Amino acid sequence: MTLDPELSKRIIQAVEDGFDAQIAFTQQLVQNPSLRGHEHAIQDLLFRSLQSRGYDMDRFKMDRVAIEAHPGGAKYSDDHSDAPIVVGIHRPRDETGHSLILQSHLDVVPEGPHDMWDDPPFSGKIEGDWMFGRGAGDMKAGAAANIFALDALRRIGLQPAATVYVQSVVEEESTGNGALQTYLQGYTADAVLIPEPMDETLVRANIGVLWFQVQVRGVPVHVRDMGEGANAIDAATRIMDALRELEADWNAEKADHPYFEDDPHPINMNIGKIEGGDWASSVPSWCTIDCRVSLYPGRSAEDAAREVTERIAAFARSDGFLSNNPPQVVFNGFHAEGYVLEEGSDAETVLGRAHEAALGAPLQSVMMACYLDTRVYALYNKIPALCYGPKSRSIHGINESVSLSSVKKITQAMALFIAEWCGTEDIKK
Repeated sequence: MTLDPELSKRIIQAVEDGFDAQIAFTQQLVQNPSLRGHEHAIQDLLFRSLQSRGYDMDRFKMDRVAIEAHPGGAKYSDDHSDAPIVVGIHRPRDETGHSLILQSHLDVVPEGPHDMWDDPPFSGKIEGDWMFGRGAGDMKAGAAANIFALDALRRIGLQPAATVYVQSVVEEESTGNGALQTYLQGYTADAVLIPEPMDETLVRANIGVLWFQVQVRGVPVHVRDMGEGANAIDAATRIMDALRELEADWNAEKADHPYFEDDPHPINMNIGKIEGGDWASSVPSWCTIDCRVSLYPGRSAEDAAREVTERIAAFARSDGFLSNNPPQVVFNGFHAEGYVLEEGSDAETVLGRAHEAALGAPLQSVMMACYLDTRVYALYNKIPALCYGPKSRSIHGINESVSLSSVKKITQAMALFIAEWCGTEDIKK
């Protein structure tokens, strides 16, 4: 049943009335430098914020053994976060609507050189329509929207007439294990909504992601005798060329994958980090490159990892030095499959109505060539997984920012979606 137009107006106004507080809370989140492994304080902040609103609370750690035993789990490394997962639970008096998960992640990627930013990376500065700071778009504005969309209903004396789980996870930027742990913990619902910065669109298809390292050993000598040694960095650059060939081959398959055929370059192989050598006047004895590559939906991470390993091994056999000194391939992060959101679900229909009511235009869908936690809910919970959120700029880059006017509209759409999907009941009888 669609929302009464008068109720829709009240909900939209309720978000407006609470938006100054929402901005302040978002700014507080941005000003917390929740880098990988340092998310404990911000997760505690989320816990207290949800608890103060009267939600039932759950907080739990990740189960390494269970995660690594699951096909969607990524390998642990020394850098893996041990911050807890936080869940706030709303339970209605009468369960008459559809249940819902509202999820967000609060881990952020490194901020890069501070002197490249116009202001400190965790300033939360507001200039015009934009709030700046690492994580402002990806995705602290969305984390706040989850809470304040529910607050808007409370402001007019209503609450969802179904169970709602507000989940705050970590490890989204490096393994996806936080979201997977919520599934392993037993949490599920009739749908999930994740307000990532999607420029006011809905993600229709999403790639999978592999992280891996290639470790190369050379033969160190003094540079005066470099012809007698073997430069590990030079060898690593030759491997990079082979990886570019793999990337080209996978991109050539795009016509076989719906939603990817019109993208000029859907599969991206990123050489994200390179380290090697010990001394400028010594031929380097070691080099390690850290890589990330995307996968089409429907391909298992295990299968893609096998091909990466085989292609590097085949190249090494053809290389004069590497044939006798084969590189090692180590999978050390994302090991995740992609997904496609099938068209026609009731949840998408309801979100479409909410979007049009709040933004005044039909909801558009897009393919997104990055990792999203929605893959857990789509592939394993097997529920409609809606990734939909505000406009942003320079996520993972310099001067990351999020549009506040867009955040407001998205929060209004989210509140309308919750009201229709879950139904509403009076807070007090």
